[in-house]
This record gives sequence, structure tokens and C-alpha cells, in this order.
Amino acid sequence: MADTIIEHGTVITMDPARRVIEDGAVAVQGGRIVAVGTTAEVAASHPHAARRIDARHKAVLPGFIDGHTHAGHAMVRTAGGGDSKAWYDTVHAIYNHGSGPEFWRLEAAMAATERLRFGTTTAVALMGGGDSAMRCDDLRFVDVHCQAVESVGVREIVVVGHPRGPFPADYSIWEGETRHRKAVPFETFRDVCAAAVDTWHGGAEGRLRIALLSPVHHAGSPPELAEETFAHTRAMRELSRAKGVMFHQDGHRTGSIATLQEQTGALGEDVWLSHCIDITDHEMRLLADSGTRVAHNASANFSIRGRCPAPELIDMGVLVMLSTDATAPDRSADQFRNMWQCMHYHRRHFRDDKVMPVGKVLEMVTIDAAKALHLDHEIGSLEVGKKADIITVDLFKPHMMPLHMPVHRVVCFAQGSDVSEVMVDGKLLVENSQILDTGWRDMLRAVQAEAEAAIRRTGTQAAFEALPPTFWGHTHY
Repeated sequence: MADTIIEHGTVITMDPARRVIEDGAVAVQGGRIVAVGTTAEVAASHPHAARRIDARHKAVLPGFIDGHTHAGHAMVRTAGGGDSKAWYDTVHAIYNHGSGPEFWRLEAAMAATERLRFGTTTAVALMGGGDSAMRCDDLRFVDVHCQAVESVGVREIVVVGHPRGPFPADYSIWEGETRHRKAVPFETFRDVCAAAVDTWHGGAEGRLRIALLSPVHHAGSPPELAEETFAHTRAMRELSRAKGVMFHQDGHRTGSIATLQEQTGALGEDVWLSHCIDITDHEMRLLADSGTRVAHNASANFSIRGRCPAPELIDMGVLVMLSTDATAPDRSADQFRNMWQCMHYHRRHFRDDKVMPVGKVLEMVTIDAAKALHLDHEIGSLEVGKKADIITVDLFKPHMMPLHMPVHRVVCFAQGSDVSEVMVDGKLLVENSQILDTGWRDMLRAVQAEAEAAIRRTGTQAAFEALPPTFWGHTHY
């Protein structure tokens, strides 16, 4: 007997046939999908389900997957008021010198809840900035992050790694209002990352995974740090292979992929790289030949400074997933906004409104992303045997009517607030657009207090209060 049947919806399966089933249903038992078909078919084979969810006038889809986000960023999402340098300076100060474990626990809970409400059931989260602000100097930060994500109930790949040198790195940890400053060698970061894999990879009933990270070396990086950077990258890549976990780098652009492969031989099917803007033809071929995956962040600042050739890479056979790079001063974790941005971003580049069809961008946040992260045997589509990560999207709203072309409406007109139900591992976490865990409001109050404390500790109040002088009345900052 099925535990739950979601019925009378428009089921967008994302299965190999890309079936869209009108008046469709999905049956769930023991956390997995046991039937997908018309409501009549599923009801006949599972007549006594314990719970029935009426999805009339709703689309039923696999939960979205976000291939690149940053832990910590939700706490500082407005820093700088549009000044990118002020943003980065504030992030560095607060992450490395203004935060304790409670900061990272509360941020993880808030970010996971934000994604949950928007229908993203699986995400990648870097433990910090991905460059000079990785908070992996102490296992406690990883522990509290993972515990918070586990309590919310979503899936996550937690990316742990080390900051850019030189080492030892200057860090502080706050215990209450007491500050402890410390110099952290590379070996400490490496050992914390290894312990994170041993402690959390496969945890929370399989919902949590760990991946490893090393910073990207760019042509503009200090040349005296080059050999140290490559040595550390080789060490972390070797650790990822030894532990059997994926490897990630954040922020690739022209020349950096070729340099990475020449100096470390790091590319492979267990690797994904983010941004990849203005990369060369040679680098595109390296990605395709090695099976390396790409996280395309169409809404990120990197995509303003350069372009990720996502359509060209896809045509070459590279697995490209769509990611939000959330959270930042100008964007949330809403993948609906990101899909729309992705389509228009590339259409403007080619001056061609036929580039990046609606169906392709939906694949990039579901089945393509699952394949890129080696999760497609479990999630990414609504198929019998897969984990029951399911969302519904309310189509019966003024901005979504009339009831034609449901896939088109989901991608082009829906937004995160239109998500009605969210199920992960067969457990209903959002119903009728309401988060069922009623403690989230208390969590947000604690978030505010902890964010204020971190700002006070680092003296960064101006980054959250003062607007740039060209904020109003000007066409440029």
C-alpha cells in the first residue's frame, strides 16, 4: 500500500521519454516512488493510500537541484549595497574573524529553509567563499552546518576545502563573546576535510554528501603562490580520489582550466567546475574529453564579467547544470528566476530567441544536474524506484493562467513562491505553501541576533547601512 499519492496533477516526469501526464499521479511508499501514471491507473493499483494530495491545477515535478551555492552568504546577503569590493571585504572579515559555530549553524538552517520553500530539494553548498574565506579550520563548523541541514530535511553536497595561501592562514573563532585568534596551516584544513568525509559523507540517511575543494589559480594570482597552490590542489585532489568523493573548484575563467590540467591533472568525471567564463576552445575540449562537469551560474557577477559557453558545452557533450551561486546581494536561491535568466542571457548573446529552449533549462535543474553530481540513479526525475523528492507548483494564479503549455508556464512564469508542496525522501516538508516545521520563525529571530553580533565583532556596520553615493539618480555605481 502506498504511503502517499499525489493525484490529479500535471506530472512533468523528466524521465527518458520526458512524459508530461495530464491528470497524472505519483505514488510513494517507504520514501521511494512506486508508481507514475494517470490518476486512474495509479489509483487502481494503490487504492488504499494513507495520504492523498490533490494536485489539481498544479504541476508535479522532481525537486530542483542547485549545483553551486555558498554557506555563510545568506547571513550577509545585503553587504556593500551594490559595491562588490565592499561585499568581498565584509565576507572575508565576518567569515574568518567574526563568526563562531552558531553563525554557521543558523545560516545553514536559514539557507536550507529558503531553498526548501523554493522547491530546491538538493543543493551544493561551499563552506564559505570558495577562495580566501573557507570555514574549514575546525570540524565544528562543518558539524553544525550538517546538523542544521539534516534537521531541515533537504539533501546537500557540502563542499569543504582550504583558502588561498599564503599559509598559515589568519583566522579567529568566537565562543560567545570571547575571541580566539589562530594561525592555521594547510595541513589543518586538509585534516578537517578528511574528517568531514569520514563523519558526514552518506549521513542523514544518505541525504548528506561531502566533496573537496581547492582554490583556482588564475593568471593574475601572485606568482610566488603558484607552486604552493598547485601542490595543495594536487594534495586535495589525491585526497578526493582516496576518499571516493567529488572534487570542485569555484571561479574558472580564461586559461585557468588548461593550467589546472597541466599542473595537476585534476579533471575527470568526478569533478565539476563553476562559472567557466570566457574559456578557450582548447579548454572546452578538455572538459568534454575528460567528462568534467560544469556549474553554470547565469545570474552571478561572473556572468556579467564574462560568458560561460553553456550551450556550446552542452552540444559538445559536457554535463552542465544550472546553479544560483546563492546567496548574494542581488539574488536569492530561486531557481525559477535563474532559469529565466539563463534563457535570456544566451539568447541575447546569439541574438537568437531559439537558443536554450524551455525544456533544456528545466533539464539543467533536474535530470542533467542529477547526472552531473552522480545522483541520477536516485533523484532528478519522477520514475519508479527513485527517491521521492517531489514538488508541486500552483498553476492556478493570475500570472500563470490560462491552463495551457504547463512546462512553458513553470519555467517562464512561475517563481519560488508558487511552490505548493515539497517532499524529500517521501516526507512532506511543505504543504499548501506552508513550511510544516513551525520552528522556522524562531530560527529567523536567532539569525538576526547572530548576524548583528558578527557585524558588531568585525566593525562592518557601514557595509550594511551606508549606500554608495551613486545609489540614487545615477546610471552607474
